[in-house]
Amino acid sequence: MTSRYREVYDGWLKDPEGFWGEASKNIDWIKPADKVFDPDAGIYGRWFVGAQCNTCYNCVDRHAEGGRGDQHALIYDSPITGAQQKFTYSQLLDEVSALAGVIRDLGVEKGDRVIIYMPMIPQAVFAMLACARIGAIHSVVFGGFAPKELATRIEDAKPKAILTASCGIEPGRTVEYKPLLDEAIELSSSKPDACLVFQREQAIASMIDGRDRDWADAVAQAKADGSRAECVPVEATDPLYILYTSGTTGQPKGVVRDNGGHMVALHWTMKNIYDVEPGEVYWAASDVGWVVGHSYIVYAPLLHGNTTIVFEGKPVGTPDAGVFWRVIAEHNVAAMFTAPTAFRAIKQVDPKAELIGQYDLSNFRTLFLAGERADPDTIQWAEDNLKVPVIDHWWQTETGWTIAGNPMGLGALPVKHGSSTVPMPGYEIHILDEANNQVEAGKIGAISVKLPLPPSCLPTLWNADERFRESYLEEYPGYYKTADAGYLDEDGYVYIMARTDDIINVAGHRLSTGGMEEVVAAHPDVAECAVIGIADQLKGQIPAGFMVLNAGVNRDPSEIEKEVVGLVREKIGPVAAFKLVLAVPRLPKTRSGKILRGTMRCIADGEDYRTPATIDDPAILTEITDALKERGIPG
Repeated sequence: MTSRYREVYDGWLKDPEGFWGEASKNIDWIKPADKVFDPDAGIYGRWFVGAQCNTCYNCVDRHAEGGRGDQHALIYDSPITGAQQKFTYSQLLDEVSALAGVIRDLGVEKGDRVIIYMPMIPQAVFAMLACARIGAIHSVVFGGFAPKELATRIEDAKPKAILTASCGIEPGRTVEYKPLLDEAIELSSSKPDACLVFQREQAIASMIDGRDRDWADAVAQAKADGSRAECVPVEATDPLYILYTSGTTGQPKGVVRDNGGHMVALHWTMKNIYDVEPGEVYWAASDVGWVVGHSYIVYAPLLHGNTTIVFEGKPVGTPDAGVFWRVIAEHNVAAMFTAPTAFRAIKQVDPKAELIGQYDLSNFRTLFLAGERADPDTIQWAEDNLKVPVIDHWWQTETGWTIAGNPMGLGALPVKHGSSTVPMPGYEIHILDEANNQVEAGKIGAISVKLPLPPSCLPTLWNADERFRESYLEEYPGYYKTADAGYLDEDGYVYIMARTDDIINVAGHRLSTGGMEEVVAAHPDVAECAVIGIADQLKGQIPAGFMVLNAGVNRDPSEIEKEVVGLVREKIGPVAAFKLVLAVPRLPKTRSGKILRGTMRCIADGEDYRTPATIDDPAILTEITDALKERGIPG
């Protein structure tokens, strides 16, 4: 099939309003927009100004009432507890409308904020949709977040209610949420009027009289009373949710997502980028605490009439490195989206992919990777063993959907390993130098998006318009700053090489740590790696590599370290000054799989740092510190 990408992209470029106006016909509007785009509204313009809509209606009611009532909307699969549940669109409507009635009766009204602090269970999805149903603004905080970090989000969002569960379940341990929540509320000057607590049998939470209510009892009573909440009309430009992302000042940034543009863009992506039809099963193996969970576990699949999967497990250890293949086979998944880190973990434990052969993956069509740079070696491993297209694509919490990718529904473009392919309609990408000038093809610079941003991208930060301007718009006037560095090749393909902070200056040469990571990862004994720049009195910075070896590698790590140094010298050259590489048992990561390179750099340079709130296991930082000390770093 010849790709229609160029025709579609050029069509958007010539007439952006016409393009998104046409895409908006897939959404049911209570009132159509006065203007598809108003350049005078908001900070850089607003989409679908004057329109009224309801996101929950578009995700649930219209499918339940329009012929998909008996189709599965949501499949819950928990290899940790052994539980599975399936909900049709009609059942989802019943659950969401009853819960929305409970939240409404707690005093929550249109425009009020609700914090959702939940594990990966169906009730987390019900909670998000129930808030959208009554026009409340939800803010999902990753379940198990430390009290201090949760408190900063309560302080900023000032929620009228908080929805939580008694616990989350990790492999080998139960994490009680309620004590963490109680401490966070104690720390915050802003106090919720009510907390709704879903009790899980693995840990029963104690309740505070006058504030806490039992979730299951309240929903059961609402169903018995027939107390359902109907969909409340909201403006297309009203906030649907706030999602906090890390801020460089330590104060989290509340990314705002609107209702109208969000629906239009996400619906467009399901067919055009992910190439799935309504009714098919789509699985994003992520968490609702992250933007991937918002966009592609909850909203996009349900807007499009797909079946989505809520997975409470890990890529390895629940029970083994074949769990992804079991879920794909058992639930007939057509397309999957996960982080490259998940595949690196699987590849480390099962490097020969022996577990794949135990499952029937004949209906599985495409694997999509995003969230962390996908090294060519991992992509090649997945292609060789899954025998399906493996598509790297790039986007951010701030955009909510793909900036650059390979639009499978428009006809696949040739894959170039190391590239997230091409800009999607809505995004005009320029590579800029420090003087705001475009650089030539192949040269690394700051990846920037020409304003205005397309639908679904953040219009601002919660109660922080000036911070939004300073963080994203000031450094490159007329552009959105992605804070990623990379280049465009002669075919217009996008290469994300590192965060701009990870471009290191070695004796005056600007070098990409991502390019070095590609070389290190290509060594057959290396499962995953990270390269950071550390301070050096002579050269300013020098690169330091950290590598995790594949399971079953019995060679002396020092031999592998020498081979890796030789590879980098051969592929990149002596200019890289790459002499230090350490074999370590694990790399520090966020729960979403991002490697914490900045924190590693602080450790290596002997600087003070805060343990990131999103870290998966803080003990790994001690392991990195010890490994560096053995080499006399910092010295």
